[in-house]
Amino acid sequence: MTDKTTSKPRKTDEETSAVTVESDDLTHEITESGGQEGTEADIDVADAAEAADEDEDAVELAEAEVKRGINWSRVLAFVLLPALALLLGAAAAFLKWQDASVRESDAARIESLQVAKDSTIKLLSYKPDTVEQDLGSARDLLAGQFRDSYTQLTDDVVIPGAKQKRIAAIANVPAVASVSAKPDHAVVLVFVNQTVTVGDGAPTSTASSVQVTMDKVGDRWLISGFDPI
Repeated sequence: MTDKTTSKPRKTDEETSAVTVESDDLTHEITESGGQEGTEADIDVADAAEAADEDEDAVELAEAEVKRGINWSRVLAFVLLPALALLLGAAAAFLKWQDASVRESDAARIESLQVAKDSTIKLLSYKPDTVEQDLGSARDLLAGQFRDSYTQLTDDVVIPGAKQKRIAAIANVPAVASVSAKPDHAVVLVFVNQTVTVGDGAPTSTASSVQVTMDKVGDRWLISGFDPI
């Protein structure tokens, strides 16, 4: 009886070994391929991270450069310090001017007080025998419109009356007070006591106060206003 079962030819050891080798080579190639792809991916990620770090470092460096670019010491030296020096110079000049102005005003007040006192006494004092000389010298202490008014009053009334009725007047100033004072203009409050004697009669005294306005003409203080208050 003939065996109809078809038997598959058996592989020889050489063939089996060859297949195994080829299989191993393929596996090795696949493994190598996969490993290379994985390595390349890892390299790409690392490169991207390194690039990001470099970008961040570049930003920080740029910010640092900007901060270093604003040299505050230079700004202080070239902008703030000159401005401060200018302000200090202006303040010093103002204080110096103010001090000089105060000194001049103080001097004007002292001078005007004394001149107002002396001039008022001369304006209101006279004797019948020397009335023209007395009031004529007093006229030289006056200025402006008040000088004209005083001249007219003395010429028309005071001098003739003093001569005719033998009138004598003596004035004294117990106190003066400065109302205002500038280097060329001052106002002084003058308190006056005047004693008048007519002929052989008893003297009579009156007390009054006068606001004396003064202007400095050249180096002299002259009375430009004389207003009883």
